[in-house]
Amino acid sequence: MSLSFERTQSVAILGGGPGGYEAALAAAQLGAEVTLVERAGVGGSAVITDVVPSKTLIATADAAVAISEASDLGVQLFARGETGKPLKPEIAINLAAVNKRVLSLARQQSDDMRASLVEAGVRIISGHGRLEGRNEVIVSTDIGGTDFDRVEADTLVVSVGASPRQLPSAKPDGQRILTWTQLYTMNALPSHLIVVGSGVTGAEFASAYMNLGAEVTLISSRDQVLPGEDADAATVLEKVFKRGGMTVLSRCRAESVVNTGDGVQVTLGDGRVVEGSHCLMAVGAIPNTAGIGLEEAGVQMTDSGHIQVNRVARTSVPNIYAAGDCTTFVPLASVASMQGRTAVFHALGDVVIPLEQRRITSNIFTAPEIATVGFQEKDVTSGAADGLVLKLPLSANPRAKMMGVRDGFVKLIARRGSGTVIGGVIVAPRASELIYPIAIAVERRLTVDQVSRVFAVYPSLSGSITDAARAMHIVDRPMDAAQV
Repeated sequence: MSLSFERTQSVAILGGGPGGYEAALAAAQLGAEVTLVERAGVGGSAVITDVVPSKTLIATADAAVAISEASDLGVQLFARGETGKPLKPEIAINLAAVNKRVLSLARQQSDDMRASLVEAGVRIISGHGRLEGRNEVIVSTDIGGTDFDRVEADTLVVSVGASPRQLPSAKPDGQRILTWTQLYTMNALPSHLIVVGSGVTGAEFASAYMNLGAEVTLISSRDQVLPGEDADAATVLEKVFKRGGMTVLSRCRAESVVNTGDGVQVTLGDGRVVEGSHCLMAVGAIPNTAGIGLEEAGVQMTDSGHIQVNRVARTSVPNIYAAGDCTTFVPLASVASMQGRTAVFHALGDVVIPLEQRRITSNIFTAPEIATVGFQEKDVTSGAADGLVLKLPLSANPRAKMMGVRDGFVKLIARRGSGTVIGGVIVAPRASELIYPIAIAVERRLTVDQVSRVFAVYPSLSGSITDAARAMHIVDRPMDAAQV
């Protein structure tokens, strides 16, 4: 269904990542004339160097773990030696082949997205774009050259993403000191990978390379890995890390990283030196907003360079919108996509539901995965939410026992009195899939009783969600500490 206008509306989008891509599709669907400017390729860094490559690498690590732990389920792999005696083969990781596949899949996804835009009638310009006022984009089609293209539009959407933050004392060189965009050039598994930063990116890569067989040291400046996440989830993950042989250095800050030629030396704040073969710097990201004309156009920015947006992705300039990691909203690919659609719907007069941060679902692709939605236990503890919390360990789930799952839990947060589900945490294999019913409950304001009446397959991991909801049937009565 297309909206009809007195004249065709024009939309120019700067950046073809998840936010820009979805904005372009939505604008084309609504009958607008759409131009997308992208310098790296459709999909942006999320598809080409970040989300798609990293999760593809993690899928390979998951496969390696499944093979190595198959013997726990009675599956044994053997080859016959010259004497006929069985030999247990070793699991080998061909990192060059892994990375070749990773980058190939990323490029394929980018090409598929580009084809979808072309089919929708979106004009795509390859080059570096910047705003010229509030209704025009100047595109340099040959970087450093003199060829330019001008795009005038009624609505502008900025979705330029972010790049890895670099520290002066630990400059990435693409050889030994790496950002997460440079990992895929390695042809062999690092003998000892030092990961600086224990946030989502650092934890994911530390988990993946540990499971691929590398020695890993994780340096965290905080008391726990994944600071800011659910404390119980972080505790489970740290236990898994240490059980897998990872060295976790908590409350440590990396002051400098030096490439020694055949390895790296990481100097900590207390003077200790940690030596390894490679170092991954995972210390945050910087928005790609410098020098693209935002300030000159009157767009309000933060001191960190992020674009201030409201819940419909609108900036301080009425016809300029922004989406994705370059904004002040939650830096997730799924959020960028929703922001892109919301921005265009609002600009072109379609129905808009403002984004609500408490309804955003997120996932950390470690092993096990950690998925969250809505209010968290710390919100209840601090008084920000009047709720009750119930946690069920996966060890009690029959399907988990069959699969050999040792770690994880389902946690539900419900509003006191009404029993409305307001949040949840799942730590489990494929938690990214299991969180969806809780996300629906949060979005549709379902009560624990309503959730408990939904049939779950027996046996299934999702059955723990039903079990948790049933256990909270008494949510309107006082619960003792043993039940919470």
